[in-house]
Amino acid sequence: MNRPNRSLAAAALALALGGLAAACKNAAEAPPAAAVEQGGPSMQVRKDPFGRLPDGTPIDLYTLTNKAGLEARIMTYGAILVSLKVPDKAGVLADVNLGFDSLEGYLGTHPYFGAIIGRYGNRIAKARFTLDGVEYRLAANDKANTLHGGIKGFDKAVWTAEPADPGRGPGLKLTYVSKDMEEGFPGNLAVTVVYTLTEANELEIRYEAATDKPTVLNLTNHAYWNLKGQGNGDILGHVLRLEADKITAVDSAANLIPTGEIAPVAGTPFDFTAPHAIGERIAQVEGGYDHNFVLRSGGGTLALAAHVEEPASGRVMEVWTDQPAIQLYTGNFLDGSVVGKGGLAYPKHAAFCLETQHYPDAPNQANFPSTVLRPGEVYRTVSVYRFSTK
Repeated sequence: MNRPNRSLAAAALALALGGLAAACKNAAEAPPAAAVEQGGPSMQVRKDPFGRLPDGTPIDLYTLTNKAGLEARIMTYGAILVSLKVPDKAGVLADVNLGFDSLEGYLGTHPYFGAIIGRYGNRIAKARFTLDGVEYRLAANDKANTLHGGIKGFDKAVWTAEPADPGRGPGLKLTYVSKDMEEGFPGNLAVTVVYTLTEANELEIRYEAATDKPTVLNLTNHAYWNLKGQGNGDILGHVLRLEADKITAVDSAANLIPTGEIAPVAGTPFDFTAPHAIGERIAQVEGGYDHNFVLRSGGGTLALAAHVEEPASGRVMEVWTDQPAIQLYTGNFLDGSVVGKGGLAYPKHAAFCLETQHYPDAPNQANFPSTVLRPGEVYRTVSVYRFSTK
């Protein structure tokens, strides 16, 4: 996860703590921009205003379109993936990502639809950890635990954005400076996320970060997927295969804190080493799936983590990552009270999440892969969501 590169880390952090902070302030004070299209045939990026926060801060929405007509929309609030339109086997586009039609929906209570999660994706037990002999107390926002970065995580931050051209399709670069002790985490942290909608019909997300103090870090994206199209029924018939033979066992379905045991999935309803419909054995899992699967690849190199098919539409999604684990969540807490795009309610199991990550509660589990990031190191990771039909 952490690869030494002192010059890049120093440059990133200096930019973050100096010019970037000023740029963020100037952007917040700027008047709403008109729609702007940037790029040539291989880089189609459109910028539109998407409303304002209660304090008047403007939020922008960027639309990326590749040559095949796939469309991703990302906004500067939370670096949120607002929508992703991909074709079915008949070539008909549908938005396969749950969310809202306007900024207002994202400012209310919702389960992290499409957001970049940080500083720490998933849970940290008892909202505390010890690093180099110092105990850090975090915001407790999930009973006594910390979930997805705390009360105001990266999902509620305003990011600075600019079009990017990585050469594989239209891209968007977003940056954010997380200040020392934000939500209790140490270190000023400079974070960059680049979304690319490749010409191979992939949504690629690259993450990079540098810190000026030792800290812990676990970044991910919390997209809610339904390959039928958002709002179009449940996902229980989606067929899933995971490249994982083990899970991190949890203390209870209510708490979901790892016990430290790495448990084999063979012979259990967690065994997706061969394809199974998501709903085939979900009744055997108390509360539904919300578990961390340990990938065979072990992380460090880009490898296939998950393969999902939706039989009716023919849509297929593969997830590739260099992270060591992936969280399968089946929308267990959706209950129809959230009304999303097009006025459609999202009931239980209206979507699934496949969050590429390090292990939950790793800062408190000595036998888990380390999530410590130190000065002079650069955090880099990439995850790719590849779409096709059959």
